[in-house]
Amino acid sequence: MLDEQPLVSINKLRVEFETNDGVVVGVKDISFSINPGECVCVVGESGSGKSVSSLALMRLVEFGGGTITKGELWFDEGDGHVIDLAKQTTPTMRDIRGNKIGMIFQEPMTALNPVFTIGDQLTEGLIVHRDMSKAEARARALEILKQVRIPEPERRMDQYPHELSGGMRQRVVIAIAMACEPRLLICDEPTTALDVTIQAEILALIDRLKREKQIAVLFITHDMAVVAQMADRVVVMYRGDKVEEGSVEEIFENPREDYTRMLLAAVPRLGEMTGKPAPERLRLMRDGSTTEATPIIVENPTPLLTVQNLTTRFAVKGGLLRRTVARVHAVEDVSFTINSGETMSLVGESGSGKSTVARSILRLVEPESGHVDLGGTDILALSPSALRDLRRDMQMIFQDPYASLDPHMKLFDQVAEPLQNYGIGNRSERHDRVASLFDRVELPRSFMRRYPHEMSGGQRQRIAIARALALNPKLIVADEAVSALDVSVQAQVLNLLMELQQDLGISMLFISHDMAVVERVSHHVGVMYLGRIVEIGTRQQVFENPQHSYTRQLMAAVPVADPHQKKISEDLNFKPIPSPIHPVDYQAPPSVYKQVAPGHQVLIDPVTHS
Repeated sequence: MLDEQPLVSINKLRVEFETNDGVVVGVKDISFSINPGECVCVVGESGSGKSVSSLALMRLVEFGGGTITKGELWFDEGDGHVIDLAKQTTPTMRDIRGNKIGMIFQEPMTALNPVFTIGDQLTEGLIVHRDMSKAEARARALEILKQVRIPEPERRMDQYPHELSGGMRQRVVIAIAMACEPRLLICDEPTTALDVTIQAEILALIDRLKREKQIAVLFITHDMAVVAQMADRVVVMYRGDKVEEGSVEEIFENPREDYTRMLLAAVPRLGEMTGKPAPERLRLMRDGSTTEATPIIVENPTPLLTVQNLTTRFAVKGGLLRRTVARVHAVEDVSFTINSGETMSLVGESGSGKSTVARSILRLVEPESGHVDLGGTDILALSPSALRDLRRDMQMIFQDPYASLDPHMKLFDQVAEPLQNYGIGNRSERHDRVASLFDRVELPRSFMRRYPHEMSGGQRQRIAIARALALNPKLIVADEAVSALDVSVQAQVLNLLMELQQDLGISMLFISHDMAVVERVSHHVGVMYLGRIVEIGTRQQVFENPQHSYTRQLMAAVPVADPHQKKISEDLNFKPIPSPIHPVDYQAPPSVYKQVAPGHQVLIDPVTHS
């Protein structure tokens, strides 16, 4: 039973930002409350003010150039002691942050300090706020790392953020936020970088904390399926305004506003491509209706990229002399082909090797062995200057837009930089090209004068996409390219990528943990686990006839955009993830496949041979 007294009450909050183009209102007079043991989900498009409202509660909005110009932020500290956070001093807020209010940020690389170990960052709050000794704090930190399913937590404690995958960094951020067991947990896109199996377990963990400890949860997300699973109440925002509020059942079953209906219609649903041979764009209408577009079918497809027996390993150093004591088998004996004008998707858990495959193909990391052929050119045999020339044909959209953009450069200069590097066009032609790219990724041309910190997470990702398109490449490697986008913008960007594919014949290697998105965009799919492809085939073969147990497990974990079909369960199997680290002399067995149908192959387990 929820308490009568709200734990948080936001009353007529207004936040303004000073920009080069004048004052921008981030949040306009919004009000809502959260009770103990209740989860309120705030949804809306990128730039709608979702994150601004949460940063105002933490009083962090001031550090990003924002000012709370109006409103009250009532917070119950405990024992009925209610304070207005908008009026508190800096030392008071320092005591509240991380202690009574925990926050899981959207971009883990900016939330973590690159010069401190994971252990230092996890134990800091426990030592400061809970007066624990270093040994007590370390024991608690290890316990919480196990709760968020980090493999080898003892080893992770001594690592730095850059040594972890995107999904693992996000789990560390979640662990830091939950370490002190706060009264209010603010989750700003907490599962954006996580694959579906770990997302299901993290959501179950947050849900259990909410119920058992009566924690209030403010959950900010663009994923309407996650909203259906987590929310008690939903607040819908658009351009800084609250347009609709209601129970999760009311919002999903009887939305009053066209905007809410459009958000719900934009959710890609697993299974909606069943029976369709090729990817199709999704046409979104403002009233929430949809119309299907022409399938992207390539007549007589020819191979553009051929990857054979690709293996990439990383050395693990140890001892006083920093010798190689073991190896991380990040990618092991991976083979696939991408045809001209088609999309090959790789899916799998965080740390499965998806991103390392992409970086190996582009030689952003050097593979140990294998062959990578792009249009008849052996990429792994190229000299640095020849590789630079070939990079015009293959561009990458990275997972974390803030980390891949230069904070000191205006957005115009960042999108124009590839054109300048290759001496394409004069300044006027480059300006026109960049302006047209801003149009294509649905950003106002006035944003060309802005810096990355002035943009929302989703807007930054669109800038990264515009920059990748600048050189008209033959191959785009999209590494979680739409994971930071809200559903309506995600649908627009996916449509954009598919339109470009159809118009220009661009091929795509699409890396994602979102099974419904992969089903929508893919011609072929490879499922990765522990560095190997365990199942590969056409999209229809893999999604409509999954053969490997891991593929079926991934599909079962996908959240459903229906509040009556809750998949959050306390009985989830928190199985340990096997380690990809092996001794230096370890000989990995080759990947052997069983053919299910022409083009559809499943890995035979080297231990059980099944």
